[in-house]
Amino acid sequence: MTTSRTLALTEKLLGRASVTPEDKGCQDQLISLLEPLGFQCETIVSGDVTNLWARRGTASPVLVFAGHTDVVPTGPVEQWSSEPFYPTHRDGKLYGRGAADMKTSIAAFVVACEEFVAAHADHKGSIAFLITSDEEGPATDGTVVVCNMLKARGETLDYCIVGEPTSDKTLGDVIKNGRRGSLSGKLTIKGVQGHIAYPQLARNPIHQAAPALAELVAEVWDHGNEYYLPTSWQMSNIKGGTGANNVIPGDVVVDFNFRFSTASTHEGLKARVHAILDKHGLEYELKWALSGLPFLTPRGTLSDAICKAIKAETDVEAELSTTGGTSDGRFIAQICPQVIEFGPPNASIHKIDEHIELRFIDPLKNIYRRTLENLLT
Repeated sequence: MTTSRTLALTEKLLGRASVTPEDKGCQDQLISLLEPLGFQCETIVSGDVTNLWARRGTASPVLVFAGHTDVVPTGPVEQWSSEPFYPTHRDGKLYGRGAADMKTSIAAFVVACEEFVAAHADHKGSIAFLITSDEEGPATDGTVVVCNMLKARGETLDYCIVGEPTSDKTLGDVIKNGRRGSLSGKLTIKGVQGHIAYPQLARNPIHQAAPALAELVAEVWDHGNEYYLPTSWQMSNIKGGTGANNVIPGDVVVDFNFRFSTASTHEGLKARVHAILDKHGLEYELKWALSGLPFLTPRGTLSDAICKAIKAETDVEAELSTTGGTSDGRFIAQICPQVIEFGPPNASIHKIDEHIELRFIDPLKNIYRRTLENLLT
């Protein structure tokens, strides 16, 4: 059987051990294919991270394909059924770290563009690529750096497809039209350490914290909206005590996180937490960390174009979803009004023996090509 061009390119990318923040030449491979198509390619290095901005055309609308060449660590290699960075076929699947998240999507982006440009050399608008090697890591030197550069240059974007693995049971059943924001807090509630037999001479911060924490757990932060479930507040760690059973601790530390929708703002959530803590008269210190704002692309031109392409290629009716963790879409949404994530099934991502079913690879490419046709012809 003849190996498809998309499969061949996927295998080349899978063979490069590009663990965050390494790119290991993946982007050079993309540049070698994009430049002959007329893309102007820029490599932007920030810290240890390699980023690529490539654009074909100068007119609007601008359709951007966004993704990452970095992958998460393999975990124990001896637990893999085959070498993680040696693409392997087995039982109708392609195995390798990055097969689902997200080197197949990147290969499909490129081949879709090759086919589209060959058929529509004078297409309207522009096609662009925004690729980073810092999505799986801190995400401080990657997509956000390129977005800031584009904003400073006054370049405007219209549509962006992020190749994250969004599908669930089969290719095309789920696309992401938004993601929740992530706001974390480290709360230190202060007491007075003392002997447990003389509680009148101490102040137990665990006892003081309990009613406030119970109220935070019970609080309804919002009711969500058409696209989002209600905002969630969750405690992840509680640390208090000296290890001895006869000492009242001097403080208790609570780590918590909001996954919040566009029905709330991070400023509003912070203010409400402080109000509850203050109401209980606690002596406390609270350090906040905002790792991502929520973004939302309501049903419209881009989601319609992708859903139409999915239906034509697979006969699947795509569901719009905003579940899951954060992605680089949060940065792109600051400079692009319509951002949709779509890619292969995600059941094996970040796991031992990560894989993609071979039968999905060319249809994925075809969906990206059909979306180009829907938007730029």
